[in-house]
Amino acid sequence: MSSRQARPQVPGGYREVLKIAYPLIVSTASFSLMQFVDRVFLARYSAVSIQAALPAGLLSFTLMSGFMAVAGYANTFVAQYHGSGDARGCSRATAQGVWLSLFSWPIILALIPLGRFLLQLAKHSPDVLGQELDYLTILMLGGVTVPLGAAISSFFTGRGDTLTNMYAQLAGNLTNVLLDWVLIFGKGGFPEMGIRGAAIATVISGVVPPLILFVQYWRPRIHTEYATRDLWRLDWPLFRRLLRFGVPSGVHLVLDVSSFSVFVLMTGHLGALSLAVSNIALSINSLAFMPLVGISIAASTLVGQYQGRGESGIAARAGWTALKIGLIYMAFMGLTYAILPQMYFQLFSERGAGGFELEELLQMGRRLLLLMAAWGLLDTVNLVLAGALKGAGDTRFVMWYSTLMAWGLFVPGEFWVIYIRRGGILDAWVFLAFVIATISSGFFLRFRSGRWKSIEVLDRQSPLPLANIGQDGRTLVD
Repeated sequence: MSSRQARPQVPGGYREVLKIAYPLIVSTASFSLMQFVDRVFLARYSAVSIQAALPAGLLSFTLMSGFMAVAGYANTFVAQYHGSGDARGCSRATAQGVWLSLFSWPIILALIPLGRFLLQLAKHSPDVLGQELDYLTILMLGGVTVPLGAAISSFFTGRGDTLTNMYAQLAGNLTNVLLDWVLIFGKGGFPEMGIRGAAIATVISGVVPPLILFVQYWRPRIHTEYATRDLWRLDWPLFRRLLRFGVPSGVHLVLDVSSFSVFVLMTGHLGALSLAVSNIALSINSLAFMPLVGISIAASTLVGQYQGRGESGIAARAGWTALKIGLIYMAFMGLTYAILPQMYFQLFSERGAGGFELEELLQMGRRLLLLMAAWGLLDTVNLVLAGALKGAGDTRFVMWYSTLMAWGLFVPGEFWVIYIRRGGILDAWVFLAFVIATISSGFFLRFRSGRWKSIEVLDRQSPLPLANIGQDGRTLVD
């Protein structure tokens, strides 16, 4: 055997996980970079805009995230159908996710008044609140693209084709950066729109990835193998099964993100400097967090595929391998937080975020970045193993445990720290680190226990071959 010959790929090993994960890491990293650039633009446009963008953006995502998670849970179904060799099942599962995302749009629109009411409860300054309301309203008007993109991308990521998803996301993110520059600052003959322009750019660019993916989904080659143009009808048994496993996943994400939204809103009571520094630090952290989402999706996909094949041992190996990759990545990012804090904060301080000079921001910001470097490793365990458990169908445990931690420990504890104990932003972040450590310990123990290995996501009916599918998607034989 030649020394140059490639080593065989170990199922669930580093090469296989990285092959699935790196396009997801690139696409989610580009998304976090897009958000980062968005906030840098807003910080350089107006000190008020950067204070408004994070709370309003986080709240709008909170209100839409449940629909995204349920529609996107089609990824697990596609992965398990793909692992079991059922090509038709992949298309059927994708279609149910798309239908669910379309059904969710009227509900997202109906939630706009609730979002505006919650922002008003935070009692931020009138100039900040005005921009928060504009930003949230525009994002939610175009909110259908969030679950729709998650649903159609499931067909590709669930089968391990993460490159197609990467190219679509990169196209959307580059479109957003260009439109941000044009609409925020009023370039190329467009009016200067500030934070409204940033929101409009996000909505328009959000159409790009699902549009690209739908074009790919209907290509003749894909259709020939998966009958993607035929299997579009609502499949009520499969739709209900998607809801059965997907709703706990959606509830988990909503409660998790909403608890963090409450935390961000509560920090607004700690003073303008604390709010500005905390928002900037969290914006910096998004650079590290979103690629971890890509690793989590890779863990969910591979665990789902191997569970679909009935190979739980390899599924477990894939989950642990994804975790190790995530920890190595996060350790590197934490190192940059520790040694390059000024570089990060300088991006937001051309005009002084919130009217504060760079040194004022750094005095508090250095300590917050050091805390992020520490709890980022713990959050990696939380995120990656939660994804692996979802891939196996263990969504109920993820939901109930996260709910208990978020609303039984995190929110009441932060309320005590901020309002009763009268602690500062550093105290609030220390308690946040404690909560993340507790959550990650629970997910670690659950995944190690292997209880998820006996969960059946699919109904194990023998799939009909694609040759038995008519042009209308109906079977030609009983």
